Amino acid sequence: MSEELNRRKTEIEFPEIMPILPIREMIVYPSMVLPLAVGRGKSIKALEESMATHRFILVITQKNVKVEEPSAADLYSVGTICEILQILKMPDGTLKTLVEGLTRVQWDNFRINEDGFIEVNIKMIDESCPQDTTEVKAVMRNAVELFEQYVKLSPRMPIEIAYSVNNVNNPAKLADVIAAHLIVKSDGKQDILEATNPIDRLEKICKILTAEIEILDVERKIQSRVRNQMDKSQRQYYLNEQMKAIKKELKQDGEDQKDVNELREKVKAAKLPQSVRDAAEKELARLDKMFSMSPEATVIRTYIEWILDLPWEKSTQDNLDLKRAQEILDQDHYGLEKVKDRILEYLAVLSRVKKIKGPILCFIGPPGVGKTSIAKSVARSLGRNFVRISMGGVRDEAEIRGHRRTYIGSMPGKVIQSMKRAASNNPVFILDEIDKIGADWRGDPSSALLEVLDPEQNYAFADHYLDVDFDLSKVMFIATANSLQNIPNTLLDRLELIRFSGYTDEEKIKIARDFIIPKQFADHGISEQDLDIKPDALEGIIKTYTREAGVRNLSREIANLCRKAAKELEYDKTKKQIVVRDADLEKLLGVARFERERISENDIGVVTGLAWTEVGGETLTIEVNKMKGKGILVLTGKLGDVMKESAQAALTYVRSSAKKLGIDDKIFKETDFHVHVPEGAVPKDGPSAGIALTTALASVCLNKPVKKNLAMTGEVTLRGRVLAIGGLKEKVLAAYREGADTVLFPIGNKKDLVDIPKKIKEAIKMLPVSHMDEVMQLAIENTKGSKKNGGSKK
Repeated sequence: MSEELNRRKTEIEFPEIMPILPIREMIVYPSMVLPLAVGRGKSIKALEESMATHRFILVITQKNVKVEEPSAADLYSVGTICEILQILKMPDGTLKTLVEGLTRVQWDNFRINEDGFIEVNIKMIDESCPQDTTEVKAVMRNAVELFEQYVKLSPRMPIEIAYSVNNVNNPAKLADVIAAHLIVKSDGKQDILEATNPIDRLEKICKILTAEIEILDVERKIQSRVRNQMDKSQRQYYLNEQMKAIKKELKQDGEDQKDVNELREKVKAAKLPQSVRDAAEKELARLDKMFSMSPEATVIRTYIEWILDLPWEKSTQDNLDLKRAQEILDQDHYGLEKVKDRILEYLAVLSRVKKIKGPILCFIGPPGVGKTSIAKSVARSLGRNFVRISMGGVRDEAEIRGHRRTYIGSMPGKVIQSMKRAASNNPVFILDEIDKIGADWRGDPSSALLEVLDPEQNYAFADHYLDVDFDLSKVMFIATANSLQNIPNTLLDRLELIRFSGYTDEEKIKIARDFIIPKQFADHGISEQDLDIKPDALEGIIKTYTREAGVRNLSREIANLCRKAAKELEYDKTKKQIVVRDADLEKLLGVARFERERISENDIGVVTGLAWTEVGGETLTIEVNKMKGKGILVLTGKLGDVMKESAQAALTYVRSSAKKLGIDDKIFKETDFHVHVPEGAVPKDGPSAGIALTTALASVCLNKPVKKNLAMTGEVTLRGRVLAIGGLKEKVLAAYREGADTVLFPIGNKKDLVDIPKKIKEAIKMLPVSHMDEVMQLAIENTKGSKKNGGSKK
């Protein structure tokens, strides 16, 4: 490059008179390419003249940058002839030009010509010097080394600049390249430009580089000493100021900082436990150091908002007036006296001790008997807020305890979410369908509920998301379930069971009149003047369109009548009232779904058993038939293992008691027995069909019929003892509903008779039995057997 430049300088004949371009605070060296912005009129004319002629212009630096119209005294005596490479006219009339320095020259005879630009006479400078002498090489090597050291110490210069001078062999070129990169004042650079001898220029550059290196070295030492002496508080202040400056530059200091300040004020004003306040302030300090757009900042902001929204210290005032509570419970629900008494006992104790640490109430019974609705009445009578979560299908422990704050979508568990909705720390909290809770590889939610429902632990419930303790001890938890079978024993141990049995037909009629019909009329915009449902129609709906322990389907059918009435009244405006009688039900509700009076079809080998299900009591027809064979017992009807074992035990008892019962032993070797329970698609299981299975097998072996309108329930042993069963009230209600007039039940269940309504005990003969001999005597016509207990009407 230097040889090319030298060749061009020797070949080019520069004009003796040349336009000049005065510049401020910049020095242009030969071989240096530089963009310039030109705005003064004389300078613009000088550029235009040069472009029109030879494209050369003399660039001279002003001594005083403030002078707008420089004279000869305002310009340095040495400048650089430059070739104009490119010129661009701007919209405001100024020019942008790109020039390349060619050679340094002296000038004289400063003047303004008739075209309005400045021109001078130029005098060429001889820059020749020997290049191969030892002195020249030593000076060049020293300059290169000093320049490399200077670049390394200077924080504003890239290291690549130092490598650019390694291949320069011409001392004049080397001096100009190094001088162009020096960060010194313009008069110092001009002094280098005016040095005509390249060796002298390099020596001046070495002196400047040595001084600059010493200054830079001292600066680095000072910075290191100050940095080491800076203590933690000063460093924190420095970093905070830097952060503020960065945020200000990124325009993040406005709304985002305002949001953080608002959160800080809310935390300061909120009534929080000290441990919760400390956690919130710690997260706020982290949030203050983060950029608002970072994912972690979103997680922290959501966490603090959750803490602020939870009712840590907010409670509602309890209304402990027992008479008022009694009125509300009676107003909302018919019957359920034992349930209401237990709730009033709870309120009475609460009014004395203000805080109860005791068992959690669990309402257990068939669907539609009022478990959830009476819990709402409890909340209303207490004046507390009410929240409910459905536990059906919950399989993940995190749904109870919450998700850890390891990802953006994490959130608290259902318990804490419900406490936020409750807006108080002492609501009535319903855990609905607790028997439907599941478990899989993600954990066992029922185990997580142990902490929630244990009064000795729930004062410090640990949600994984919050990571601080939340006090649940003031919450009144009420669980509901249809069955105890699926509730773990450890959880069941923490529950006080209150059983809800099914309603009789008379109770359903009363509930429909006092509760369901007024509610459905209000929901459908119907008045008593619009629709009159007669008592026989209500009885018909209950007996032929619903067959359930509760009143849920009854409510649906009454709602169906309301819709039909509303439609009819809107079609025919002349009608004033629609009267519904029993005879109208088929037209309005369709064909009856159940028989009105389904008398038990007991016969030879056919017995009506009683079973308990999650939806209440049910009758169970058991059929046994015999055919020639080898004594094989066939069981069908989708029976469970327990019921199959009961059938085997029943056959064993009948065979062992064959002589006493008057049965020929040969029948067990030459006959196969087939036991079937109709509705074969429905799974059936449980031990309470034992005496019914035994009676049916004995009946078919004796070829004697079972007495009509008789139902029975009880577990049987191999020795013929009848054991107690559960759900007697529900089973008796089912027998009453199906038209039975006699029920055989284990003598061990006599204590449960107090739960059966008086009207049913008057309608059904309740006969307790303790042994199968008594069952045979009471159930099969003209049967042999002991008469230890002939039964008594209860």
